[in-house]
Amino acid sequence: MSAVTPSPSASPAASVDGNAAGVAVATRDVHLAFGSNQVLRGVDLDVEAATTACVIGPSGSGKSTLLRVVNRLLEPDQGDVLLDGRSVLADNPDALRQRVGMVFQHFNLFPHKTVLQNVTLGLVHLKGLSKDEAAERAHHHLDRVGLAHKADVRPGSLSGGQQQRVAIARALAMEPEVMLFDEATSALDPELVKGVLGTMADLAAEGMTMLVVTHEMGFARSVAQQVLFMDGGRVVESGAPDAVFEAPRTERLQRFLSQVL
Repeated sequence: MSAVTPSPSASPAASVDGNAAGVAVATRDVHLAFGSNQVLRGVDLDVEAATTACVIGPSGSGKSTLLRVVNRLLEPDQGDVLLDGRSVLADNPDALRQRVGMVFQHFNLFPHKTVLQNVTLGLVHLKGLSKDEAAERAHHHLDRVGLAHKADVRPGSLSGGQQQRVAIARALAMEPEVMLFDEATSALDPELVKGVLGTMADLAAEGMTMLVVTHEMGFARSVAQQVLFMDGGRVVESGAPDAVFEAPRTERLQRFLSQVL
């Protein structure tokens, strides 16, 4: 699988779109069960500000559940979630989600609204912006993902890759400090994947703090500063991409890589 090269226009320490760089993200001993199914079993992770961490692993290993815990879509049974060293589990979840944006596998766009309306909805109802202010910001972020010319069309007329980039623009318009991506390309046809990965790589190069669940090993290898391998609800191994992909320490990671590379 080919690697994705981020734009050289900004260093990882650069500010994001003129705003302050993102914040550090961490979890501490996070556990979560659905009935008798123990999905997360003491997950610890640290993502430094303005860096990208990619989470890889087999289906059912807890990767997507972990992202939902970070964004308070699910509440852990035990453990903590921290932004810049401060616990956020007591915060208002809606306020937290304005700081931590999330892009899902499926685009979750409103089909009866235009692209512009999809992006401005949260800006008006959650951020309290006027319609004109929201439209100006939405146009800016649609331009960032190369879709300003599609502002007035409905999502159904767009390709899957374009819809996913609209979803990214919608999340970015909230001006989050952290972006979470949950298998953002897995629902796309192969020829549409490159554009979405390119947008994500540009965000990484601009200094957005990102936690990315992905099966795109080329992206993880070329864009991330850290790769975490999860299996059975635990982080089995983590490290720099070269170490994880070239010198895996555990037999479980060796077996996984032999199947996906």
